[in-house]
Amino acid sequence: MNRSLHAIFAFAALTGSIQFANAAPNQVADTIFFGGQVVTVNAKNEKVQALAVRDGKIAAVGKKEAVLKDWQGSSTQMIDLKGQTLMPGFVEPHIHILMTAMTEVLWLNLSNFSAQYDTLDTLSQKLKAHLKNLPKGQWLTAFGVDPSRTTPFMAELNADILDKVSTEVPIVVMNQSGHIAYVNHKAFEMAGINDKTPNPGDGGIYLKDAQGRLTGVVVEASAILSVLKNMPPPTEADLVQAMQKTAKYIASKGVTTSAEITLGLMLGLENEMKLFKAITHGEGFPIRVRAYLYGPLLANGVKGVKPNDGDDRLRFVGIKFVSDGSTQGLTAALNQPYDYPKGTQSRGNLDYKDEEIFQQMKPLFDQGWQIATHANGDRTIEQTLNNYSKLLAGTKDPKSRRLRIEHFTINTPEQVKRAAQFGVIPGFTIGHVDYWGEAFHNHIVGPERANRIDPSASFKKEGARFTYHSDSPVSNVGPLNYITEGAGRLWQKAPRKVLGPDERVSVDDAIRAVTIDAAYGMFSDDKIGSLEVGKQADLVVLEKNPRKTPIEQIRNIKVRSTWIDGKQQSW
Repeated sequence: MNRSLHAIFAFAALTGSIQFANAAPNQVADTIFFGGQVVTVNAKNEKVQALAVRDGKIAAVGKKEAVLKDWQGSSTQMIDLKGQTLMPGFVEPHIHILMTAMTEVLWLNLSNFSAQYDTLDTLSQKLKAHLKNLPKGQWLTAFGVDPSRTTPFMAELNADILDKVSTEVPIVVMNQSGHIAYVNHKAFEMAGINDKTPNPGDGGIYLKDAQGRLTGVVVEASAILSVLKNMPPPTEADLVQAMQKTAKYIASKGVTTSAEITLGLMLGLENEMKLFKAITHGEGFPIRVRAYLYGPLLANGVKGVKPNDGDDRLRFVGIKFVSDGSTQGLTAALNQPYDYPKGTQSRGNLDYKDEEIFQQMKPLFDQGWQIATHANGDRTIEQTLNNYSKLLAGTKDPKSRRLRIEHFTINTPEQVKRAAQFGVIPGFTIGHVDYWGEAFHNHIVGPERANRIDPSASFKKEGARFTYHSDSPVSNVGPLNYITEGAGRLWQKAPRKVLGPDERVSVDDAIRAVTIDAAYGMFSDDKIGSLEVGKQADLVVLEKNPRKTPIEQIRNIKVRSTWIDGKQQSW
């Protein structure tokens, strides 16, 4: 892998509804936006008429006449919005950029977010069709199957089914959650894994049947990677092209800043750090990146990089741990058993013992790193909050550390209150209420627990911030979609119902979850996330104003353009 990648690396205070920087004599704006609605998402959530950009930063926002009078010059580019809406560029606090590039561009993408679900037969047909065009010597790799969104419910691939696709070509199919994979016997053979092979640790499991035989179901990163590491690596050109394509897709959804939430997971930490440094500073990469290093790789500490190292294109801000699995995959750690299958006593699994994960977090926290922990189940959330309490002991201002819990899916009211007290920022995969809402409510965890999934309103009541994300490739990137999901909470499958009506928030609150609060969660709210003088001119132009659009229609608003530092990005 090292050889294959080597070639790549050769403000002013508010004054009413107007903000102005002090314009020096003969100082004019590079660009002025006017002729539409400008949604600032500032402290007063003001709507203004015009915005001026100079030297990549916002120079003025306010009334059209005043902005033009003080900032328009002969060289100023005038952008007439023609009734469209200007907003802060969206901020995505949780995307696996590299994983998305590999699984959705280089692999066969089987993700299906329509209400017409796949069956095991249609999935097999798609795999067989792809096999016909597979170059000799390559593995058949695919992403995006989901038993909870398969007909019949919870129909699951296994080695025997995949052997009917091929016994000669190794096959790996990733579950939509990213926490489960399905492999054929040839893939096990190539990886040197047999019925007697022990589980690899760190939560990884090779599932076996009652007779102790491998089923073909592989759970969690350590087990999945033990299979994938035997695949031929992608070429340099293919990998770079996939990364560029993915970044452009993200930008096309209005996103100007995105996290890379598990740096090092796919190709190793050193490789990925070099890769992201090269690509983010290359020509035409249309998004900023805030990187979170993958915690299990840091047993010996972090070398060569400190918290907040980097620049506006790529900054290293945190460490990410994964402490349980997927709720819809039935592997997240719950306090009470799942409702499915009927009569089960399974509560999922914690990936770490309490003291084990704390001892990994503590030296990194002491170095000043922001800690983000993947915790889907209420048992995992409890473990995480207990460890955060220990980390924060003696900290004068706990909220200043901005500790994160990723997903916070199945939870209790007490956990919300406690998280808010610690200043924890939950990041909700808000597609849970949309794509998986019916499955959670009617099958997986039952109505009581399902209605509390992604408790946005509860955090709002506690005076705490929250954010929305896709967890791509787990769900599709689209902040406008998240606004619809957070404010409406209507599940997709017919008959459509609202999942947890009490957890709906206002459109304005949902907008903040994909702009200023998401920026806050990545220590970037001083530079991006709202349209205020002195901040970087990261902007998105929308065909309509989401504040004036029916909730279910917000997801359909078209993104017209994205701008970074006042420069329009190509996608």
